[in-house]
Amino acid sequence: MARSRNSTTSNGAGQAHHVHPQRRTNEGAENYAKAIYHLQGRENETVHTSAVADRLGVTPASASAMLKRLAEDGLVDYEPYHGARLTKQGERVALETIRHHRLIELFLAEVLGMPWDRVHEEAEVLEHHISEELEELIAAKLGEPALDPHGDPIPDRDLEIRTDDSVSLTDLDTGDQGTFTRVSDSDASMLRYLAERSIQPGARLTVRGREPFGGPVMVEIEGSTHPLGPELAARMRVRRKGRA
Repeated sequence: MARSRNSTTSNGAGQAHHVHPQRRTNEGAENYAKAIYHLQGRENETVHTSAVADRLGVTPASASAMLKRLAEDGLVDYEPYHGARLTKQGERVALETIRHHRLIELFLAEVLGMPWDRVHEEAEVLEHHISEELEELIAAKLGEPALDPHGDPIPDRDLEIRTDDSVSLTDLDTGDQGTFTRVSDSDASMLRYLAERSIQPGARLTVRGREPFGGPVMVEIEGSTHPLGPELAARMRVRRKGRA
């Protein structure tokens, strides 16, 4: 579903907001667009069919057939045996779906008090079904938020998304300091592990050491040192703050 900068609706206070026309893409197309968006990264690299299939849990043959249909609909540029890349239209579908997902996550966490390790699965379902009016109401209720509960940026109503200057925690050396900004929401067990230790986005940290042979990264947060395994550390994003 693509936003139109020429379509507006009132927010009830005399202000006009940009809204989307009627949804024209289906749930499958939105899931594929979102997956390709995440896989192609900042460089908009071509994404191989096998990578799309792995992310969505489908067979390469199923992914190939769907990518062909998306190409016919103008959402991707696709070459068999090479891969796919989102078109501008496809990117807007992906960003709209991501906006829905992250607004829902934040609403569930902040308004309904749902733990941050549970909101992802709920949002995966609901992101395809909320109306544009409900999207606007949620955004207004939350104060037009910029970040979801996991620190991921929420695309604004014009589908602009702020740049991310964070690096992986594994990129920091011993003595480096930073602020924990975001973490992947796809593994609930990792989120529970962090929550049990009160490690959330916004926490200031210092890397105190790194165990050899793939061992944990030793991180000090608010006076306590935590051993964070390499898989978890790789999924945590940090904004550098210098050295201790």
